[in-house]
Amino acid sequence: MKIKSCFLSVGALLLCIANSFGQGTTPKATPTPPADDVVKISTSLIQVDVSIIDTKGKVVTDLKPGEIEIYENGQKQKITHFSFISSARSTPEKTTTVEKVGVPIPSTVLRADKIRRTFALVVDDLSLSFESAYQTRRALKKFVDEQMEDGDLVAIIRTGAGIGALQQFTSDKRMLYAAIDRVKWNPIGSGGVSAFAPIEPPTLPGASPTPDENSDTPAAVAVDSTKTLDDFRSSVFATGTLGALKYIVTGMSELPGRKSVILFSDGFKLFETDENGFQSSGRVLDFLKELVDTANRSSVVFYTVDARGLQYTGMTAADSVTDTSPEALNKISSDRRDQLLDTQEGLNFLAVETGGFSIKNSNDLAGGVRKVLDDQSYYLIAYEPDAESFDAAKRKFNKLEVKVLRKGVSARYRSGFFNVPTETVAKVSSKLTPAQQIQTALTSPFAVGGITLRLNALFGNDAATGSYVKSLLHVDAKDLTFVDDKDGTKKATFNVLAASFGDNGAIVDQIGKSYTLAVSASRYQKVLADGFIYRFTFPVKKAGAFQYRVAVRDENSEKVGSASQFVEVPDINKGKLNVSSLVIETLTESEWQKLSDPNGGPVRTDPQTDTALRRIKLGSIIHYGFEIYNAKLDPSKKPDLKVSIRVFRDGKLILDGQPAIVDMSTQTDLQRIKYSGAFSIGSKLATGDYILQAIVTDRLAKTKEQIGTQFVQFEVIE
Repeated sequence: MKIKSCFLSVGALLLCIANSFGQGTTPKATPTPPADDVVKISTSLIQVDVSIIDTKGKVVTDLKPGEIEIYENGQKQKITHFSFISSARSTPEKTTTVEKVGVPIPSTVLRADKIRRTFALVVDDLSLSFESAYQTRRALKKFVDEQMEDGDLVAIIRTGAGIGALQQFTSDKRMLYAAIDRVKWNPIGSGGVSAFAPIEPPTLPGASPTPDENSDTPAAVAVDSTKTLDDFRSSVFATGTLGALKYIVTGMSELPGRKSVILFSDGFKLFETDENGFQSSGRVLDFLKELVDTANRSSVVFYTVDARGLQYTGMTAADSVTDTSPEALNKISSDRRDQLLDTQEGLNFLAVETGGFSIKNSNDLAGGVRKVLDDQSYYLIAYEPDAESFDAAKRKFNKLEVKVLRKGVSARYRSGFFNVPTETVAKVSSKLTPAQQIQTALTSPFAVGGITLRLNALFGNDAATGSYVKSLLHVDAKDLTFVDDKDGTKKATFNVLAASFGDNGAIVDQIGKSYTLAVSASRYQKVLADGFIYRFTFPVKKAGAFQYRVAVRDENSEKVGSASQFVEVPDINKGKLNVSSLVIETLTESEWQKLSDPNGGPVRTDPQTDTALRRIKLGSIIHYGFEIYNAKLDPSKKPDLKVSIRVFRDGKLILDGQPAIVDMSTQTDLQRIKYSGAFSIGSKLATGDYILQAIVTDRLAKTKEQIGTQFVQFEVIE
C-alpha cells in the first residue's frame, strides 16, 4: 500500500474496501435560532424576554405590540422593539429508527448554529434527601429517554461535584446517561433519608435531664439553639448551591439565545433564625439576589422543581413520639408544614425573579419538566432607558413590570436589574491573571472560543503499555498573534494546559507547557492557512468515563480557547469485544487511483491533521481505520469477524453498508486486529455534519457480547 502516514498507532490503515453512497440529501428546514443576546442591559437599550400565557398555562403566540406595556420603577416606557421567538419546529422532523440489536445511534456534536434550546439540569445534591435523589434520577432518565429533542444542548450538573467528566454541555446521550448514574444521595449534604428528619426517642437514662418548667434553662431555649444551628448549617449548604449556580449561569452567558436552568432541590430558606428566635435575612438572600441579577443579564431562566413531591407533614412510623396529645401532634405537623413552606419559598423566589416558575407539591417530576419544555417560546421587548436608570445616587435596583391588556392573559418576566450596565460588569469580571484565565477555560463546562480549536481524543490499547488516549488538537494559527523576530521569522508564543478528568470530578492527568512557534516568512502564510497539530497522550490506569480538556492562551493577544471531548475507556482485561477510536485520512480520486495502480507512485497523506479536523471536501475518499480487541478464536485459533459501516446525517441513516469479512492474512496480533476501509463522498452530497459508525460483529462470542462499535463525526465542505 503506497500510503505514507505519520499516525497509524490506532487502527493502522492497511486494507481498503471501497464503497459509495447516494449523491445527495436535502435536509428539512430548521427554525432560525434567536439572537445571541436575549437580555440586554446597557445605557442605550433594555431588552427583556417575556412569557405570555393564557388561563390554561398555554403560550400565547399572537399578541400584538399594542396589547402590552412595560414599566420601569412605575414609569411607563416606550417600546422600541417587539418580536415573538418560537421554539416550535418549522417542519416536523422524525429521526430514522434503525433496527439493529445492540447498536446505538450515535449523537452529533452540536454546532452553535444548530442549537435550538439550552438546558442545564442542576441537581442540588447538597440538599436532596435519599428519597428525593431517587425520584430526581428517574425524572432525568425520562428526560433523556423521551423528552430531549434534536438541537437540545444539555448538561446534568451536581452542585456537590467537582468539574468532572460529566459536567459538560452536550447532545451526546451516552454522556448524559453516565451523568445520571452519578446522581446519588450525598451523605455530607443537609438532606436526610426522607424529607423530614424523624423525631428522635426520649433522652436515655443517665443522660442530662430535660429541663422542667421551673428550670432557669427551659427546653424551649435548647430547641431554639438547635434550630439556630440547623438554620446555620442549612444556610452554609444553600450558599454552596447558589455559588455553583452562579458559576453555571456565568458560563451560560456565552451560549446563544435564551437558556433554561431546571433546578432539582429540596429547597432552601430565605431567612435565618438567630439565637433569640428571631428571623432575619442573611447570606442566602443576599447571595440569591446576586444570582438573580447574574441570571437576568445572562438570559437565563430558572425553573425550580421541589424534588420532595407531595409530602405528608403528620407523624409517621419513623417518628418516636411519647406525647401523643392532639396539641403535640398538631405541633409536629405545623412545624413540618412551616419547614416545607419556608424551603419552597427560596425555590419560588429564584424562579419568579428570573421569569420562570416553580414545580412543587407534585410527585410527577417528569411532568413538571414537560411543563418547562413547553415554556420555551417568548416575546422580546425593548425600550431605551433614561439617565436615572444607571444613576447610583438615585436608585440601586430598577424594578420592571409588564402588563398585558388582553383579558385572560398573564405575563411572566424578570423582576428587574441593578443599575450597572452589562459592559461594566463584564469589564470587572475579566480581570484575571494569565494563569487564572487558562485554568478557568480548562475547568469550565463551556467552550471558550477566542482561539479556534478542534480536539479529537482517540482511545487505543498497546500490548506493552496498556490502554491510552491520544489527543490530537488542531489550532487555527490565524487566531494567534505573530510578531516579527530579528532573523526575519514570525513568532507566536502560547501556553497549553491539558487534563483528563474522571467522573468524580478529580483530575487524573495534567500537563502544562509554554511553546514558541517560529516560522520562516515563506512558510508563514501556509501555517496561517493550515494551522498546526498539538499532540498529547495520557495513559489510562483505570477504565471509566473521562473528559479530556485542553486550553490554549496566546501570550501576545491574551486570547484563550478551549475544547473538550468525552471518552469512555473500556476495561480490555475483561475479555469482551471492544473497538478503538477511528482514524481517518482524506484522499482525492486521483490519489485513490494511484493506490489501485501498482505503478502509481507514492501518495503522501496527513491522517494526523485529517483525524483532528475531520473536514472532508466533496468528491473525496474517506479512508478509515481502527483496531479490534478481544476477538474470540475458534479451535484453529482464527477469529470470525464481520465489519459494516453506517453514515448518518441529522440522526437519519443515509448509508447502511454491507458487512465485510475481516481478512486475517496480514494480522500479527490476534488480540489487536487491524482493519481499514474506504468510501466515496459524492460531489453532490449536501454539506454539513455527518457521523461515520463502524460496527464489528464477532460471530464466535456470546449473543450479548457480539457487537462492538465506534463512531467519528466529520464535516463535508465544498
